[in-house]
Amino acid sequence: MKPAPFEYLISDSLDEVIEWLSQAGDTAKVLAGGQSLVSAMNFRQVTPSVLIDLNNLTTLSYLQLAADGTLHIGAMTRQRQLELETAVLCPLLYETMPHIGRPQIRNRGTLGGSLAHAAPAAELPAVMVALDAELVARSGRGERQLSARHFFVGPYRTQLAADEILTEIIIPPPHSRTGTAFVEFSRQFSGLAVLGVAVVLALDEDTICRHVRLAYLNAHATTYDASATAQHLMLNEAYTPALLEEVTQTIAYQDLNPLGSLHGTSSYQRHLATVLTRQAFNTAASRSQGAAQ
Repeated sequence: MKPAPFEYLISDSLDEVIEWLSQAGDTAKVLAGGQSLVSAMNFRQVTPSVLIDLNNLTTLSYLQLAADGTLHIGAMTRQRQLELETAVLCPLLYETMPHIGRPQIRNRGTLGGSLAHAAPAAELPAVMVALDAELVARSGRGERQLSARHFFVGPYRTQLAADEILTEIIIPPPHSRTGTAFVEFSRQFSGLAVLGVAVVLALDEDTICRHVRLAYLNAHATTYDASATAQHLMLNEAYTPALLEEVTQTIAYQDLNPLGSLHGTSSYQRHLATVLTRQAFNTAASRSQGAAQ
């Protein structure tokens, strides 16, 4: 298959790109990494009249750590750069990156592109939800910040308006004694995850839970934020095997709504959620204690 005819535009000026997008509205698509969009265009699942290429916007490719520990990442930052440069800046992001496709994919894929695409099985949306990131969107009407917690509203659907693009992702500084973990299961190397989980956990010197965030991929119709349940059950409580079991069972069998697929039924995904959640929490708890050493 070949894509339907379209007008191709590219610029190194963000203002010009915003102007083009404002004029074209919902008849346009923006091209970042392109792996998902180009395939969809070839199969004519999407048929934009205008394709706006963002790859010359080098000003949107950066990692900057502020004095207060806040991490700012440009939306066009390649996934490979995140894989190479976030070991200290953001351990959860660093641990996640090798799970995303193959090196060729990460060489082209961008952080902003993955978040805007909002695939339910994508790793980066779940990680941003777990990190409680803020996403900066810009259009001809101005700029606004969107919480990752509410950004993903359905399969391949976000709060972005048709004339907006992501420009920056802001990750707040970690709480003291924070440990993180990312775990997923897929049927084959570099394949789509059957289910995955991202955990951010802070335990004090008495192993009392002081901060927790929890997000899932491919466990719901879209990226799922299970932080409310985890916080209700865990905050100000001692981290024990019994508490962890209560959290895993409650979330897997009451909160999550996995849809099932050829790779695993919904009941299998629920069971997998208990296994992976337990593993991720125990890893994060161990790292939380190690962070205090």
